[in-house]
Amino acid sequence: MNRMIHLAGAGLLTLALSLGAALAQAADINGEVKKIDEGAGKITLKHGPAKSLGMEEPMAMVYRVKDPALLKQVKVGDKVRFEAQEGDGGYTVTAIQKAK
Repeated sequence: MNRMIHLAGAGLLTLALSLGAALAQAADINGEVKKIDEGAGKITLKHGPAKSLGMEEPMAMVYRVKDPALLKQVKVGDKVRFEAQEGDGGYTVTAIQKAK
């Protein structure tokens, strides 16, 4: 019985750590829209450190967008908060909104 409780506890701990890592990867990043290429489904963002993506230094970078409709929510010069994730083909913006 104690072994089953121990195994269940270990399973819950593993699940909690996995969820924590997923939430950390989705952390908001502050940036500014520098360029939008709707035809290619890409956006250039100048941003500060993006620790959730392993980027310690500020930089400007071209990102793909998960959904092309995201590009219609912002314009060049807008200050934004965005979420991105790393995949096989590079970095992809999964959410973006104008900063308040």
